[in-house]
Amino acid sequence: MSEARTGEFIRRAADWLRLAAAPTFAAMALYTSVSDSGPTAMLCSVAQHPSSLSGMVPMYLLMGAFHFPPWLRLISSRRSNSADHNASAHSAAG
Repeated sequence: MSEARTGEFIRRAADWLRLAAAPTFAAMALYTSVSDSGPTAMLCSVAQHPSSLSGMVPMYLLMGAFHFPPWLRLISSRRSNSADHNASAHSAAG
């Protein structure tokens, strides 16, 4: 594999890894909220922190929010590409 192809492969892999972070944190938040609902978790949460902002679920949601911009860029680029394609198709037909 040439150096240019290797660099392209690494860049594409990094792009996909950036997209993997937000859904991973969302899944971890969902799993933690479901699995931490037993009587032991209830006793621990009352004894430690009565605030609903403490714990792992808000942390995972916050991390997911911080890792969401790559998704916004992807959606934005796809919409602009679609709009450009539609505009060029419309001008060619008219």
